[in-house]
Amino acid sequence: MIKQWMNLTVMAWLLMPCVSSAENKNAVVIPPYNATLDTFEYPFAVKYLDINTQGQSLKMAYMDVHPSTAAQRTVLLLHGKNFSGYYWERVAKALLAQGNRVIIPDQIGFGKSSRPAHYQYSFAGLAKNTEQLLQHLNVDRVTVVGHSMGGMLATKFSKYHANLAEQLILINPIGLEDYLKYVDYQDVDVFLAGELNKTPEAIRKYQQKNYYDGQWNQTYEALIATHIGQLKHDDYPRVALINALTYGPIFSEPIVYDLPQLTLPVTLIIGTRDRTGPGRGFKKPGVNYLLGQYQQLGKQVAESLQNGQLIELEGLGHMPQFEDWNRFSKVFLPLFK
Repeated sequence: MIKQWMNLTVMAWLLMPCVSSAENKNAVVIPPYNATLDTFEYPFAVKYLDINTQGQSLKMAYMDVHPSTAAQRTVLLLHGKNFSGYYWERVAKALLAQGNRVIIPDQIGFGKSSRPAHYQYSFAGLAKNTEQLLQHLNVDRVTVVGHSMGGMLATKFSKYHANLAEQLILINPIGLEDYLKYVDYQDVDVFLAGELNKTPEAIRKYQQKNYYDGQWNQTYEALIATHIGQLKHDDYPRVALINALTYGPIFSEPIVYDLPQLTLPVTLIIGTRDRTGPGRGFKKPGVNYLLGQYQQLGKQVAESLQNGQLIELEGLGHMPQFEDWNRFSKVFLPLFK
């Protein structure tokens, strides 16, 4: 099986289109980045926690940033699938200015953390790793903030470690619908082939279309630098495999059933233009259900919450914190006062 995977990855890597032609359109030349982004600079000092899990000794990267005065609260920021902790920079600085301590982990398999290819990726497991990090930092209560896939992890963390979570804030989370009700399960090889065929221009076009309503600017471009840099590195086949493996929990651990069980305060911040629907291309025969209708999903899920509220940002999509910081910050930052 390992030999077959190696043959597949080597073949696909050799067939991958050259990245230079797409990148030449940009003023900034992006260097190669290895699997753990060793040479990519994060906005705050990065530390590492040694974690022994699933028979492996792994390293979990994190940023732990303190305000200049005594912290009013501690905020845990959980990243989405296509990003890692670095993209929380603006949010973290705004929270620090309010007097909050901010902890930003890279989950195992992402960013600067270890990227094991032989690992059972699950939100329950990632939540357990995150609990170990908080124990290491002597943190006993946090406000949990999650975006996209990080919203799924934030919900699972709040459920499985309710003693630690005092408030849950979800920014356009995925998992608000049970994808496998509507789409056929796909083997990891299907996602792996897609990852190995990525090009810088394909990454750019996907995010431009699905995140930013066809718009593009240098802020958005900077967010894909890690992806483009890793495409250039010899580590990319391993990165691609892990990217494929981490689709598993997205399809197998939806949060739509967990959110109604939570008793802590829950806030949904929803950009209503969002149409993110994992598995849309693998719909079961005869299924007419439209995935990713966030203008409806937000309302439906909010009605199921025991102690929750819905904040809708009309006309914004999957990345409201980047698409319109002014509008986003006006509803987000008051949640911490």
